[in-house]
Amino acid sequence: MSEPTPVARSSARVLLLDGRDRLLLFRGRDPQRPEGGTWWFTPGGGVDPGESLVEGAVRELFEETGLRCRPGELGEPVHADETLFDFAGQRITQQQTYFVLRIEAHQVDTSGFTELERSSIVEHRWWKRAQLRSTRDVVYPRCLNELLDRVP
Repeated sequence: MSEPTPVARSSARVLLLDGRDRLLLFRGRDPQRPEGGTWWFTPGGGVDPGESLVEGAVRELFEETGLRCRPGELGEPVHADETLFDFAGQRITQQQTYFVLRIEAHQVDTSGFTELERSSIVEHRWWKRAQLRSTRDVVYPRCLNELLDRVP
């Protein structure tokens, strides 16, 4: 049996930091393989056709957290990488671009989740940097601590 051909997608992600320098992360799992464990990741997701990366980041941030921002508030990307993973029955190769948004505070509103997000995201949490450095949980991107050290 051969490996499935990966679906290529472009993703815009946001490092959302509050006034206490905490980072918002979601904890998710593969809804088709719940026994596969969980992992933490930043808000964001696939960029729609015709959408710029920053427009996708703004839209995804609103859909996943209820937070509205303007594209100019995100500034230039602070990191980009490529990842290959299996999720919801698909093999995906994803070009990921990360932006930063600093806010004072925000009450996360997940009512804009898609059906897939509702079935795969199990919680969210604001993380202190010391917590991120010491956790044994799986956190993506793997270089998150180093990336946060470089964020202005």
